[in-house]
Amino acid sequence: MNTPSPHGRPPVTVVPAAELGEGHRRAITEVFVGGFAADFAGLSSDPRRLVDAFEHMLVLDVFHVGLVDGRPAGIAACTDGVRPSVRHRGAQLRRHLGLVRGTIGDLVLRSEFGGSVAGAREGTASIEFVATAPAYQGRGVATAILRHLLELPGYTEFVLEDVADTNTAALALYAKLGFTEYRRRKVSHTRWSGINAYVSLRRGR
Repeated sequence: MNTPSPHGRPPVTVVPAAELGEGHRRAITEVFVGGFAADFAGLSSDPRRLVDAFEHMLVLDVFHVGLVDGRPAGIAACTDGVRPSVRHRGAQLRRHLGLVRGTIGDLVLRSEFGGSVAGAREGTASIEFVATAPAYQGRGVATAILRHLLELPGYTEFVLEDVADTNTAALALYAKLGFTEYRRRKVSHTRWSGINAYVSLRRGR
């Protein structure tokens, strides 16, 4: 799917990450880290270290990638609300982040992203980890990916669970695309993450 970018810039082509293959895993993880660097700042301020720590955990089969000039510029996962989009190993996190921060990362990822979507039923699509590389922000990459996902067959409802309330740009985009808030959940890790609550949104077909 090709989507024109604003201001005459190169179009965004959205493809399943599985089509790109394992050879693109690191580049996809770099987009992931670039999009969520602020959320993981308490674990490390070094993007390369975060990429090393997280590279193993993305389930590429459920990710979609926005390409600009053939390069990964944005990502998002789409699942049935039961299948996970990340599978992390604590030992890998501790290897790259150290014992203390790796253990914290293990606990946070396990508690925040280890379960299924509450109330998920047949026809529900869970859109997760929407991120745009910093160099491509403001070029319609996330919008192109989301519109691509909203056109996938077989779904009657789309949910976005646990969006950080600090991510105001993303929340504005989701509202523009017709998503409405249905839950707000306070978190206990505000001190190191800066996040006060996770917001969940949904929209119908």
